[in-house]
Amino acid sequence: MSVIRLQTVGSFSAMHPFQCVLRARRCLRRGPLASVSWLLLRTCRAHSSVPSFACPSPQRQQEDGVWKDFSSRLATGPTFQDFLRSASVPPEQPSSSEVEDPPPYLTVDELLGRQRRVYLETYGCQMNVNDTEIAWSILQKSGYLRTSNLQEADVILLVTCSIREKAEQTIWNRLHQLKSLKSKRLRSRVPLRIGILGCMAERLKEEILNREKMVDILAGPDAYRDLPRLLAVAESGQQAANVLLSLDETYADVMPVQTSPSATSAFVSIMRGCDNMCSYCIVPFTRGRERSRPVASILEEVRKLSEQGLKEVTLLGQNVNSFRDNSEVQFNNAVSTNLSRGFSTNYKAKQGGLRFAHLLDQVSRIDPEMRIRFTSPHPKDFPDEVLQLIRERDNICKQIHLPAQSGSSRVLEAMRRGYSREAYVELIHHIRESIPGVSLSSDFIAGFCGETEEDHLQTVSLLREVQYNIGFLFAYSMRQKTRAYHRLKDDIPEEVKLRRLEELITVFREEATKANKSFVGCTQLVLVEGPSKRSAADLCGRNDGNLKVIFADVEMEDATDSGLRVRAQPGDYVLVKITSASSQTLKGHVLCKTTLKDSTAYC
Repeated sequence: MSVIRLQTVGSFSAMHPFQCVLRARRCLRRGPLASVSWLLLRTCRAHSSVPSFACPSPQRQQEDGVWKDFSSRLATGPTFQDFLRSASVPPEQPSSSEVEDPPPYLTVDELLGRQRRVYLETYGCQMNVNDTEIAWSILQKSGYLRTSNLQEADVILLVTCSIREKAEQTIWNRLHQLKSLKSKRLRSRVPLRIGILGCMAERLKEEILNREKMVDILAGPDAYRDLPRLLAVAESGQQAANVLLSLDETYADVMPVQTSPSATSAFVSIMRGCDNMCSYCIVPFTRGRERSRPVASILEEVRKLSEQGLKEVTLLGQNVNSFRDNSEVQFNNAVSTNLSRGFSTNYKAKQGGLRFAHLLDQVSRIDPEMRIRFTSPHPKDFPDEVLQLIRERDNICKQIHLPAQSGSSRVLEAMRRGYSREAYVELIHHIRESIPGVSLSSDFIAGFCGETEEDHLQTVSLLREVQYNIGFLFAYSMRQKTRAYHRLKDDIPEEVKLRRLEELITVFREEATKANKSFVGCTQLVLVEGPSKRSAADLCGRNDGNLKVIFADVEMEDATDSGLRVRAQPGDYVLVKITSASSQTLKGHVLCKTTLKDSTAYC
């Protein structure tokens, strides 16, 4: 039996009534949903132009006293605007365990975790880290407990990545390892349940269940609210799955639970999905269409993180700087923001809503001592107002991720990136003029469909010309469903891809070393993260440009408390004079403990 939960009614409110009828019919074909019938009825009442097939005729209303009474009560009830207004600010989360109304085939008790222990493993990008925190928040409210010990787990959930074939192979290998753990489970214990969450579940769907019978549940990126039900169904010995994508799910009302209690930073998801449809990318097919959280819910989450003492937040989204909050009706007529010069989109221009510059401005005002980062942006969405904010606000990091993917205009066109090499380089110059000292990072793909040796050399030359501080470079991996899969040929031999990738990595390291050596002799503000992985005598942190900084764990002056000498702790801001640099790391000696505000006099 399939059960579909309608997350909000906001998506119906903006529709023509005929669209409401069609969507409701599609939902009803998937499974019984009384709320759709009610919602369709309420929408029909609001539109006098709806023909008789969509709403009962006046004659029938007069004949049916029950209908007349019901319709009169509906007329005085809440409208769609009431739901939209209430959706803009998330409700306070109750502290006690709570469960939504169960489907008819389950009881409330069956939806409860009953102290079962959950072990979570996260693979892939920062969005998956945030998804793990969302999934755990939902399970915690249903009475599950968290464990870091695989052997004592009753439920093992893998939050997966599908961006490249290698990422998926890692999960298949992990499932093979877990198979023995499940088969050796003592009969005196509750059966071990294993679940696949996230992008791989969304991409492969039933293939996972058919290939690995030991997998009990699948949950796509928009189905985490359904985890308690899926686990309850699995308890009966059946496999359970929900891989439906949503047009409006943002988990705005779910406060993620930090998976690392000692963390000094956190990820805050501000939007989900992507509309760019780059020809190589699987993301639109695994995470759905682009939709943004209400600004109010984001600000509330950042405030709570500040109150918890965290010193850095990273705003997350697949296309983070195309953020557009349309939940506030009064802003829906605002003009669209201009794209970066020379850039275009693969979709029709969007109008209205509160844009990324507004959100970045509001977030940066919450706590002047909290660093603000954002990732991953698209180069097309960098209007001057965003660059100006980064330059002016001390707590917005002077670091921009600017994915290029290739240095060849011909390959960029095949990738459907919406810009040429020349437009990209012009944007680089504009950013560096607007934000002096900015650190840049980028993504590159080696061996995309049809890439010639000349195309590859153009990418090499772009790496030399720009001199990125940080780089993420990969060999191309064709993904099913993408435009490249259907229209292009993966014609570059694997050995050629790997050779080109190695050449790109070598050039990147050479140029990054040159760029990072400019920090030698300078004083950098560093947010301390904890001990260095390579030496217990050293500490590790990151500077404003997101470069790793290593320094000795020694006593230093506390500039915030004159005369006091202290050792740096995770979450402290310290000043470090840089003495050496490599392509990935800066090293130096610590000067003093300080604050973000006071550090501007030194850096």
